Amino acid sequence: MSDISLVLLGAGESSRFKLNVKKQWIRVGDKPLWLYVAKRFEDSFNFKKIVITSTKDELPLMKKFADFEIIEGGKTRQESLLNALKKIDSKYVLVSDIARACIKKDFIKKIISFANGADSIVPYLNVSDTVVYQNETINRDEVKLIQTPQLSKTSMLKKALLQDRIFTDDSSAIKEIGGEVKYILGDREHHKLTYIEDLNYLNCLKAPSNKILSGIGIDIHPFVKNKPMYLGGVKIEEDFGFKAHSDGDVAIHSIIDALLGAANFGDIGEIFPDSDEKYKDVDSKVLLKYVKNLLQKCGYEIINIDVSIIAQIPKISPFKDSMQKTLSKILEIEKYKINIKATTAEKLGFIGRKEGVMVLSTANLKYFDWQKMRKA
Repeated sequence: MSDISLVLLGAGESSRFKLNVKKQWIRVGDKPLWLYVAKRFEDSFNFKKIVITSTKDELPLMKKFADFEIIEGGKTRQESLLNALKKIDSKYVLVSDIARACIKKDFIKKIISFANGADSIVPYLNVSDTVVYQNETINRDEVKLIQTPQLSKTSMLKKALLQDRIFTDDSSAIKEIGGEVKYILGDREHHKLTYIEDLNYLNCLKAPSNKILSGIGIDIHPFVKNKPMYLGGVKIEEDFGFKAHSDGDVAIHSIIDALLGAANFGDIGEIFPDSDEKYKDVDSKVLLKYVKNLLQKCGYEIINIDVSIIAQIPKISPFKDSMQKTLSKILEIEKYKINIKATTAEKLGFIGRKEGVMVLSTANLKYFDWQKMRKA
């Protein structure tokens, strides 16, 4: 049967993970977790379509990694799933969470084999401990711990999720409208990554790659009269500044491009388009802080930054230390990991004619090592 599509839900904010890195972006080798999970499913079955949900700001970044259909999710799991189902036209849909990363390939085939058995096929685990509900002990043999993936008839699931209620899984919604639900025994190794300590139970995940990722950023801005000059986050007292949509901090813009380049996240114009009025005269330090936080939550750590400023004027040497301190605070790395160099253009070209400044930056990143969060 090939009339089955896959939806992977990854639009959550990962708030219970309690790390600056989102669980969807921890690395398995070189792959972010969401891509690792998607590839495992893709290798297990010939799905008609694979749809992955994402947060709005991560959507364009995820699209740089893979050609799956990646769409914006919603504020809740239910909203995200409804958005995804708009893209699904197959008879059946298999729905799973990015956080349930170690689902076995044979199990995927197993649950699909039950496709004609009910409106929803749901894996579950038995409970071995005593269960107390509302201060009353209940029969544990009647308790089921529900897992994903869940296989449903697409038309039934769409109808079920349009009810004016919030459901925590697909089968509950389908059952509510009278659909037939079939329960099959799940697998205790299909652990869901919710809290940091859950990393101890996901044995299928190998360590992140120890590669160093490098990026280069170049930016040029001409001078303009009667505008404050900011360079490397430091105000320089001159009667001219940089012509730009933002404050024109050519050094920070160059650093941003180097960081984005190392992460394969495009360039500064994609993240902060100059067609957007909210970036008019914006403080570039704010933009750099946003990029730093974006890299961090997507699983990157900054190793070092090297900045070369080519300028006939102004004189850069008196401001190097202040630039290092300012950038160190924004990027939350030690001052000695930020190098500032300056040279003139020997009076050649537009720089030599004192018409503007060019900055070349390089940045090195590494993947966040989530393995250190595992218990020894």
